[in-house]
Parts: sequence; C-alpha cells; structure tokens
Amino acid sequence: MSEENPTIALVGNPNAGKSTIFNALTGKNQRVGNFSGVTVEVKIGETYTPHGQKLNVLDLPGCYSLRAESKDEQVALDALTGKLESTAKPDLVVCVVDASNLERHLQLALQVIEMKLPCVLALNMVDLAENAGLRLDPAKLSEELGIPVVAMQADAGKGVIELKQALRHPFPPASEASWLLNTDDGESHRRGFISGLCELAARRPDSSQRTFSDKLDSILLHPLFGWIAFIAVMFGVFWAIFSFASIPMDAIEGLKGSLAEWVTTLMPEGDLRSLIVDGVIEGVGGVLIFLPQIILLFLFIGLLESSGYMARAAYLMDGVMAKAGLSGKAFLPLFSSYACAIPGVMATRTIDSAKERLVTIFVAPWMSCSARLPVYFLLVPLLLHEKEGTWKQALFLFGIYFFGTATAFIVARILRGRLGPDAKPSHFMLELPSYRKPQWGYIFRHVFDRAWAFVRKAGTIILGLSILLWALKTYPKSDSDDQGEALAYSAMGRIGDFIEPAVKPLGFDGRTGTAILTSFAAREVFVSSMAILFSVEETDDDEETRSRLRDRIAAATWPDGRALYTPLSLVSLLVFFIYALQCLPTTAVVARETNSWKWGIGQFVFMSGFAYLASLLVFQIGTLLRF
Repeated sequence: MSEENPTIALVGNPNAGKSTIFNALTGKNQRVGNFSGVTVEVKIGETYTPHGQKLNVLDLPGCYSLRAESKDEQVALDALTGKLESTAKPDLVVCVVDASNLERHLQLALQVIEMKLPCVLALNMVDLAENAGLRLDPAKLSEELGIPVVAMQADAGKGVIELKQALRHPFPPASEASWLLNTDDGESHRRGFISGLCELAARRPDSSQRTFSDKLDSILLHPLFGWIAFIAVMFGVFWAIFSFASIPMDAIEGLKGSLAEWVTTLMPEGDLRSLIVDGVIEGVGGVLIFLPQIILLFLFIGLLESSGYMARAAYLMDGVMAKAGLSGKAFLPLFSSYACAIPGVMATRTIDSAKERLVTIFVAPWMSCSARLPVYFLLVPLLLHEKEGTWKQALFLFGIYFFGTATAFIVARILRGRLGPDAKPSHFMLELPSYRKPQWGYIFRHVFDRAWAFVRKAGTIILGLSILLWALKTYPKSDSDDQGEALAYSAMGRIGDFIEPAVKPLGFDGRTGTAILTSFAAREVFVSSMAILFSVEETDDDEETRSRLRDRIAAATWPDGRALYTPLSLVSLLVFFIYALQCLPTTAVVARETNSWKWGIGQFVFMSGFAYLASLLVFQIGTLLRF
C-alpha cells in the first residue's frame, strides 16, 4: 500500500466485536455473530479519518493467539507479518478487546505488541463491563501499555469517531512492555503482567456479586434445565416458522394467481403465453412462496447468535459431539450448515485438527439447509394437514432435522475412527459472551442478504431451469388434445419413462424422478419442477388447501388408479431429500477446501447412494409391513 493510504488491521479474540467495528469504520455489510469463529477470512474495506485521510482496513479472523495452530490463527499471523497475498503488511494494528473479559483478551494484544507493531487498543463493550461492576481506567491502561486506548461501545456507535482520530498517526509499540515480555519465561511474565494491569485498570467487583449472565446461565447451562430450554428453543423456532409465515405465504400465492390470470387475459393463447404462465410464473412463484419461512429461519438464527445463546448451545452440545468423535469446535460449522452447507464447510477452517476438519466437512451437508425447506414445506403438510395443528407439523419438521443430524453424528463417529488419531489432539476452548440485546441492525442485514440471495437464485438458476423444463414438457408436440398423452409424447415424458424403473422401487413415478434429477442443480428447484410437471387446466375443485400444487400432487395417481403419493411414498421422498447431496456448488467448495476432488466427488457419490438406499429401505420395508 502507498504511504497516502496506510493499512490498518483489526485483530482480536472471537466475540470481541471486531467485525462490528469493521462495519462501523467501512460501512461494509460484513456478517457479525456473537459466537466464536464467525469470521474465517480477511475482509477488506476503506475508511477515512476525521481529517480526510484514506485508510485501508483489514478484518482478520478472530483468534485466541498467534501460535498458528489453526487456519484462522495462521491467516492472522500471515497478515500481520506481511505474508498474506494481495495485502500489505499493516502500518497500524487495532487490537480489539472485550472490556468485560480483559484479562483473557489482553493475551493476544500483548503478543501483537511483542511483534513491535504500532498498536491502538480498542477497549470495546465497556457497557457490559460497567454493568458487571468493573471499574475501568482506560488512561491507566494506556499508560501501562504505552499505546493509545479508546473506550468503545461499537454496537451503539460509541467511540468510533475517537478511534478514527487515534488512527491519524502510526504509534510505536510500547518498548517497556515488550522488554518485560520478551524473556525466556515470556508466558509466565505475560500472565503476571496482565494480572497486575487488570488490578490497576479493570478492578473486579466482589466475588460474591453475580452478574445477570451468571444468573441466567445457572438455568440455561444446567445439566437438566439447560437441555429442556435448548429443546424448547429449537422446537419453538420450527413452530413459529409454520405459524407466522402462513399469512405472507397466502399473500404470495394470491399474487401469483392474480399475475397468471392477468397475463392470461392480456395475451392470446399460444406457446408464449404458456411459457410465461406455466413456465415462469408457476415455476418461480412456486419457489418464492416459501420465502417468508426462509426469512423467519434466518431471523431466528440471527437472534440466537446476536444474543449470545449460540455459545451456550455449543457448550451443551460439546459432550454430545464428543461421542461422534468431534469437539465443540465443529458445532458452529455444523450449525451454520442448517442455513447453507457452503459457509458451514468454509467455517471448518477454525478447526485445528486436520482429520476432525475433514470429518466435519464430510457430514456438514446432512444438516438440513434452508434450500431443503421448500421441499419440506411442500411435503409435510401433505402428510399432516393444517387442521391437525401446526404444532404437529413443527414436531415433524423438528424430527426431520433431528434424524438427519443424528445420522450425521453416527457416520462422523465411524469415519473419525477410520481416519485414526491426530498427531496433535484438538483442544476446544469456548468463550461464553455476556448476554446482550439483539443487534437488530446486523440481524436485519443478515436476513436481507440471505433473502435477496434466495430471490436472486429464483431469478437466475430456477428461472432458467423452469424455462428448460417447460420446453422439455411442451416439445415435441403431440397431435392429441389430451394433456396426459401430450406429456407422455414430450421430451419430459420420455425422460420420465427412462428414469421411472430406477425410482419406482422408492415409490416414485417418472415425473417425480425427473424433478429429483433437476434438483441436483439446487434442491429448491424440485418445487418448481413439480409445479411444471403436475400443472393441469383449472377445474372445479372443492378442496381448499394452501396450494394448488399440493392439490395436484394429492390427486395424482398411477395408471391403474392407485394414489401416487401415499404417506409411505411421501416419507420415502422426505428421507431421500434428508440425505442426498443435491447441491453441486457444495461439491466444488468441498473440493477447494480439502484440496482434493476425490473428497468432493466421493462425498457426492456416497451421500447420493446413501439417500437412494435409505429411501429404498423405507419404502420396501413399509410396503412389506403394509403401512
């Protein structure tokens, strides 16, 4: 970087608020989570001092030390030493520390000081420290360290201007502190120095005084009540998704119908009108109807992260994950995979054990991602009608997630055993941040970004596939006016006939098999494919269900008149989607993260074969038992 544009690096422990400060400085929509390991890549932005000087800002991965025992620590160390590609060595380092956990967070800050890098200490979350009864003295802290200290409450925007003012000029490192700590017994000197420093500048309250977080943790981390609360929270999320999303979903369904009717009256009958109504509107609209439920899912994930409860969930799950041969470090990547497997796979960079990281990557796609939700929300109400209560649907959905997760843990245990022990065992250290009010700005940005990504996919991949499916279903044309004969004569009908022998043992017909085949590009494409494959002329139907697509699926039959979709075949289809890796971008990311296409292709083949076998067993055994 040029002298006119100095480079500023933000470094700090997970949960210190580093990414929040990065957002405040640069205005970038960088994701922030109140949980360790969220930032696993270097983010780059620009900011300006109050006097107009341009600064390049690097947001380094959150880490506990610079020993480079994990990928995030290695990236941070490479960035600070100028070894990171495409970025210059920082001219100034901002060490972000949590004021309420100062004694632990200063360990990393002192390591940076020992590297003789110019530093500024951002004393963040002073509000939490003061609420906990800590008496902070930033001036004394600055005097002892020999570097500027800026008190901040970054999530409320307090101290941002003061930090920008402190960034106007580079500062030399504190020579006295460096001399003290650069000894043969540096670790002991560091701990002693920090302990004495905190006694002077961050005096703690009486040991008998309990904070709000301590009182709440006595319940939420209790061996019994903690698990009750965890299960209640997870079930509540699924119940809310089904209950609260019904009104906007009905509105989107009505808008889709009105739009189709308007186009029908506006255009003359023909292939172009059929393409727009039956292909585009029905295909894309059939996926967009699930947008409210996906928004709610990301809203709840954001609330859990921002409030601090996610770390408690990881604490509770650590013992369970140990039985699967994993440590608590695998919790965040696996939980992130419930939203999308791609960021979940990338988040495994925080795992220092290479073998544990491979296992976590391998099973991450079995955490049912948001792309599966449109499929679940289409099929579950066919099994459990709304009149039976949304709580039953929520319980069934909770069971789907539990079943996929449990299987993933079993496979992880088997695979972990086959890979053998690590040369260097993985150590799990988890910080429990103080409970906080949700950061609504972050949550809304997070939800908007995810929702827009879903809409963008609907406007590109799903739109393109919808048009392709419509063409395959329409051409070549038959001379018959019968829709069934016309579909059978089309390319889609012929593909279905070719696929049907392979999927019929699972309880599916050729149309379902074709929809499954298209969904390997993106799982949610299954819904738009089914909408196109099962579209028929409007008829008088007294059944009042939430979706015309469900009506058509419920009324579908085999050629001999038997119902195509029975409870058993629906369960078989759900089992297939729980296990199949129907996401080619995930395979590409896995190959990149493992530096081996063998792992990416092997994972795809294994999960697809596992899904087929599981679905086959469910349907065939169920048929023998006459379910």
